[in-house]
Amino acid sequence: MKSREKKQVTRVNTLLHGGDYNPDQWLNRPDILADDLKLMKLAHTNTYSIGIFAWSALEPEEGVYTFDWLDTIFETIHQNGGTIILATPSGARPAWLSQKYPEVLRTNELRLKHLQGARHNHCFSSPVYREKTQHINRLLAERYGNHPALLMWHVSNEYSGECHCDLCQVAFKEWLKETYNNDLAALNEAWWGPFWSHTFNSWSQIQSPSPIGEDAVHGMNLDWRRFITDQTINFYQNELVPLRELTPTIPVTTNFMADTDDLIPYQGLDYGKFAKHVDVITWDGYPAWHNDRESTADLAMKVGFIDDLYRSLKQQPFLLLESTPSAVSWHEVNKAKRPQMHLLSSMQMIAHGSDSIMYFQWRKSRGSSEKFHGAVVDHDNSPENRVFKDVAEVGKILESLSAIAGTTRPADVAILYDWENNWALNDAQGYGAKTKNYTQTVQEHYRTFWEKDIPVDVIMKDQDFSSYKLVVIPMLYLLSLETLSRLKEFVAHGGTVVSTYLTGIVDEHDLAHLGGWPKDLQDIFGINVVETDTLYPSDYNKVRYGEKEYELKEYASIVEVKQAEIKGEYLEDFYAHTPAITSHSFEKGKSYFIGGRLERSFHSDFYGEIIKELRLTPVLSVRHEKGVSVQARQSETEDTIFVMNFSEETQVVYFDQPVWDRLNEVELVGEVMLEKYAVKVVTVPLEDNSQ
Repeated sequence: MKSREKKQVTRVNTLLHGGDYNPDQWLNRPDILADDLKLMKLAHTNTYSIGIFAWSALEPEEGVYTFDWLDTIFETIHQNGGTIILATPSGARPAWLSQKYPEVLRTNELRLKHLQGARHNHCFSSPVYREKTQHINRLLAERYGNHPALLMWHVSNEYSGECHCDLCQVAFKEWLKETYNNDLAALNEAWWGPFWSHTFNSWSQIQSPSPIGEDAVHGMNLDWRRFITDQTINFYQNELVPLRELTPTIPVTTNFMADTDDLIPYQGLDYGKFAKHVDVITWDGYPAWHNDRESTADLAMKVGFIDDLYRSLKQQPFLLLESTPSAVSWHEVNKAKRPQMHLLSSMQMIAHGSDSIMYFQWRKSRGSSEKFHGAVVDHDNSPENRVFKDVAEVGKILESLSAIAGTTRPADVAILYDWENNWALNDAQGYGAKTKNYTQTVQEHYRTFWEKDIPVDVIMKDQDFSSYKLVVIPMLYLLSLETLSRLKEFVAHGGTVVSTYLTGIVDEHDLAHLGGWPKDLQDIFGINVVETDTLYPSDYNKVRYGEKEYELKEYASIVEVKQAEIKGEYLEDFYAHTPAITSHSFEKGKSYFIGGRLERSFHSDFYGEIIKELRLTPVLSVRHEKGVSVQARQSETEDTIFVMNFSEETQVVYFDQPVWDRLNEVELVGEVMLEKYAVKVVTVPLEDNSQ
């Protein structure tokens, strides 16, 4: 194994606390703006994202600029001891721009032109919009680039969506020509053109996917999604030109998202690719705490997964750029955080690698769609309500923990996640239409490590595998020969890999691998996957593994053993008593294959054995029951460990060695009571924390 190289980290020298501040909504209320400065002190906040949707306040008419209000805000926040994350305003256009230059409006997949309104509805290919956004960005950089309050650039906001206008059709064709080296025959091969007579003999014949045209060519659909990511990045890079030129030492970011209904990473863009173009990963986290679909611990596991994914994208701390101190306004049910949940959920973010707790929004808007969205300052303008006090408590604690800013933690376990794989698998017209659930499946493989307090990196397919002891690749349906070669090298040099059903089915163009399961996979796992069975919800099967039987649902790989050891077998159907779970020693390493989708208890038992075999250990041994999570950050001198109760009852935890309770300034050892939603933050010197 290679030793883990030290990563270059873009450091924030303290933990940030604050959020989206919209003084442009209150320019006619100087009393409100004055109150803000007082309340910022009381809330223990220090950083504010400003200007995100302020274009019409900065340029109310074309070429007419009103920066005086922003000048004042910069000065007053600076004098108040705060710093500013300054946004470029491209996320929402002023009406005059759409009226004069209608080419900036998006066209949807039905080829209908959007109207002015809402936000994030502009064409990324539009030369006019690129020129206008770059110009306003240059003015901002010239005016505020040297201001001591400027901490970071917040470029646009939550990039998303796609455009199918004529400009984007031209851009798509140019992207394809570059991707396929101007070789139309290569494109036809990659898209399997002869199917349904879809061979192109001119680039001009190609149009973006549409339900009123072509949307069943899977290679085209995959390339279109790749183009959307690249075109969005290209637009973002156009915004960066004056920022990099005039403020080369100021870091830049743009905020990533998560789909909140089931809390999975946003799927509209490949953030693995986008991450290479930002200095700091930031994301907007809005878990639906206290929902009636899942336990608090189940939701906390998903939050941990996304945190670990976004931290792993650059192997450095991330920033939580938006969250809510209470409720939001756009869930189906907008439930308030219960007492203690705001502190607990904030500490979870810090524990998994965030260097900030930032909110949308600082002050509730008086009107429009977000007037009831949670905020630090409510319509009552009072520091005495419960939510404001919760925020102030978090602020005080973040001040006491500021030394951990910039720290992270090493991991011996990596779980591979791939946006392109999810796009391709969801597009596949086979298996179960509603049961593929790639991201949810990856989260289930992550769960056991989270529950057992084992640090995990959630990595991309092009990241280095060599420093990990274990790499888990669930459902890697889309598998290129390049990725496969790197996995084979990882195992050959002593690594352990776990894979599952629906892995290695298609290549990077979404073309099926010919000749059966790829030979390198057969070598690594010592098996050949010859068939995949898809089950109805009413179908019944089980797998015997060790001394236990586990329920099988939805998918089962029918496996032919070549050299592998059979660890488990199916018990029902025509493949009864055939291999379901296998292991295989390949050169210096080892592989495991899980043939079917099995119940949660199987993962706990299976990965529990691997954890013992590979001697994977938590940063600190804390004995506890399910519902408690223990996560750590490591500096050069000590571990800071977060012991968090994500259950609705008091839990007993046991510290096997003395630790220092940072929040209460006392030593803890042995049995400690952890109340509902409570958190302990403890430290241990590194030399005292050997496992």
